[in-house]
Amino acid sequence: MVSRSYSNLLDLISCDSPKIGDSTGVGNVSKRLTRVMTAAGIISELEEEYSTSSAASDAPSVQREKLIIVSNQLPVRAHRRTDGTGWYFTWDEDSLLLQLKDGLDDNLDVTYVGCLREEIDMREQDEVAQILLDTFNCIPAFLPADLLSKFYHGFCKQYLWPLFHYMLPLSPDLGGRFDQSLWRAYVSVNKIFADKVMEVLNPEEDFVWVHDYHLMVLPTFLRKRFNRLKLGFFLHSPFPSSEIYRTLPIRDEILRALLNADLIGFHTFDYARHFLSCCSRLLGVTYQSKRGYIGVEYYGRTVSIKILPVGIHMEQLKQVMDNEETGLQAAKLCESFKNLVVLLGVDDMDIFKGISLKLLAMEQLLEQHANWRGKVVLVQIANPARGRGRDVQEVQAETHSIVERINKKFGLPGYDPVLLIDKPLQFYERVAYYVIADCCLVTAVRDGMNLIPYEYTISRYGNCRLDQVLGLDPLSPKKSVLVVSEFIGCSPSLSGAIRVNPWNVESVSEAMYSALCMGDMERQLRHEKNYRYVSTHDVSYWANSFVQDLERACKDHGKRRCWSVGFGLTYRIVALDPNFRKLSVEHIVSAYRRSRNRAILLDYDGALMPQFSVNKGPTEEVLKVITSLCRDPHNTVYIVSGLDKETMSRWFSFSERLVIAAEHGYLIRKNNESEWETTVPVIGFEWKQIAEPIMKLYTETTDGAAIEATESALVWQYQYADPDFGSCQAKELLSHLESVLSNEPVTVKTGPRIVEVKPQGVTKGLVAERLLSELKEKSVRADFVLCIGDDRSDEDMFEVINQAAAAGPFLSPVAEVFACTMGQKPSKAKYYLEDSSEILRMLQGIANFSDSSSSTPLLA
Repeated sequence: MVSRSYSNLLDLISCDSPKIGDSTGVGNVSKRLTRVMTAAGIISELEEEYSTSSAASDAPSVQREKLIIVSNQLPVRAHRRTDGTGWYFTWDEDSLLLQLKDGLDDNLDVTYVGCLREEIDMREQDEVAQILLDTFNCIPAFLPADLLSKFYHGFCKQYLWPLFHYMLPLSPDLGGRFDQSLWRAYVSVNKIFADKVMEVLNPEEDFVWVHDYHLMVLPTFLRKRFNRLKLGFFLHSPFPSSEIYRTLPIRDEILRALLNADLIGFHTFDYARHFLSCCSRLLGVTYQSKRGYIGVEYYGRTVSIKILPVGIHMEQLKQVMDNEETGLQAAKLCESFKNLVVLLGVDDMDIFKGISLKLLAMEQLLEQHANWRGKVVLVQIANPARGRGRDVQEVQAETHSIVERINKKFGLPGYDPVLLIDKPLQFYERVAYYVIADCCLVTAVRDGMNLIPYEYTISRYGNCRLDQVLGLDPLSPKKSVLVVSEFIGCSPSLSGAIRVNPWNVESVSEAMYSALCMGDMERQLRHEKNYRYVSTHDVSYWANSFVQDLERACKDHGKRRCWSVGFGLTYRIVALDPNFRKLSVEHIVSAYRRSRNRAILLDYDGALMPQFSVNKGPTEEVLKVITSLCRDPHNTVYIVSGLDKETMSRWFSFSERLVIAAEHGYLIRKNNESEWETTVPVIGFEWKQIAEPIMKLYTETTDGAAIEATESALVWQYQYADPDFGSCQAKELLSHLESVLSNEPVTVKTGPRIVEVKPQGVTKGLVAERLLSELKEKSVRADFVLCIGDDRSDEDMFEVINQAAAAGPFLSPVAEVFACTMGQKPSKAKYYLEDSSEILRMLQGIANFSDSSSSTPLLA
């Protein structure tokens, strides 16, 4: 069964639902969902159809905050009854999803959505779903076997997982080639999960936390149904660099889907940096750090980035350490490895864990340091692989071959230098190995997090029982040594570990030798460093921190107006100020018709002419519209640009009544017979002799950058440079220029891929002020004002116009003001149009009225 409909959900929670017990299936506990979605955005309470108790129906209900945790697998284990008549379920104590509850508020109701590891017959699915809902607060997603295989073993494990671990599918043997049918299965499963979340979601109150790469497009399906949904996502795997990620055929779809979340979490800064670089390079979105938080600006929304590695469950580990069987197992191991130094490796049997590299380092250690033969043993615990395929079989064969070779070459009677344990171990057995191991080795070539070093560090701290088993003084300082790969997520947080490049076998061998020869004092100091971090950053800390940041990221949801843009996986939400809306052509034409004294202020670069067009000159349509507007004597028309005065004079001398401003308002010309004049007092430009050599230095070192010089300003632009390197260089240049020009009368600013130095006080707002002042001098009070711009430099014009509309002698009391920016984005303008073509169509609409009307001159 692909998914349950809402009507099936009603059947599940009807009063005829089966009686369910505890985790063993015994008892009588009944639960029902308090709300379901009957339509998008509408919540309805379910009532007993044949209720006979009016008191029950009138009883008030107490709503609790709810967190819906969505993951590929539920934190429960299914067990078939011995008589084969049904299923019973238990919590999976090793599941991170279950452990993180300890870090959440007790008043927070946690609901899980995910799949079971076991395949459930369709005839049993309704009963199983009810059991999981009533007993565990879990909503299962039942996937057909063929769909599950394509989704998990196909797209997730054979394509995404290798790619996210930096393995490109250069041949069919290296990962999996992209298959559209597997991608469709991936999308289908994410849709099924979205349906399951919908069954229990109160979109105005609940928080949703999605986990890992299996469900990366789920945020889009959820956001499409509820645009104010409080949604977080945490990626537990690495995120590859842009050079690797950009090979993904559906790269944009996944990035846009992730950006539909409010908060995206990563284990390390490197993973977050790679994600931000991909967003910048592939989508062109920007990000910034403010007060310690990193945010991606995405269509008016700020998507927060969280960097915090997950921790271990301290209480669970301490309980296992307190178990009697753990002490007994540790005692047996101490006897087995008596008089031996134990090196321990615990890894999954897959291609990225670097088991063979670790074994080769052990072989080199014994080769180069013969005195350690018979004194040191490497215990390698190889957990069963989570995936399947030929690569797993090859890793197993290679591992066994190397172990056999080492033991044959360096073994002695009663002594094997390598002990390979390739069967599943109970957690207490693994902890016992941690307790007796002198050093733990984790040499994965790529791993999202890896909590083995954390578990080892805490286990080595021990307790009274284990100290007694090991013959240690409980008051003596604890000691441990970690050798960890620099390519795993936990490496940056373990300051006391020896970090190695696992590909350098000689380096790993030297690190192992250093660990063997390390003195007790250094072992103590390294252990204390690691223990201090691991013990204070456990899974509870991680979960609580993530949920707190999710609440912070969603706190302004109710204050925004949201617009839906795009179809399918290109869908996104545009968040705008409540008063920000699209400019209706009918509305502005109607206001234009009613007005008699009009002030029109147009930005040329980007608004009338696309920013990155090859030919910067005005088109025939633009010239025609401006001519029509200038011909109407009721209009006073200004055009402002960042271009130089020579270019502006050459392009816009066709109309005697057109006022043009160049260099962002520094120069202005009233008509084609007037001279250019400055809007601010002319100051010397000696500062150019300081700024220009510095800009040239950065231009020489930044491929694709260039300098544009005007009479008043110097502009360093990096439009054609590498986005990341250009941005980095721009920040350095900004800091450099601000430092050396601190005593000069100039302003250093950044803009869209530019760094600009210009005289203080020069803004486009000066042009708006000049326009209004000119009208006032002629005793004309405008009753229609249109101001159009496209970027941050135009915000000064909008601010002047808005202030004039709010109060001042410049405008008529009945004036209608239209401050309009290009694109849906945060702005001081109250209106927007999508692009230059829409702006031109709107101007053509009002120009047509001017052409068809007869008017009397505005100015005497």
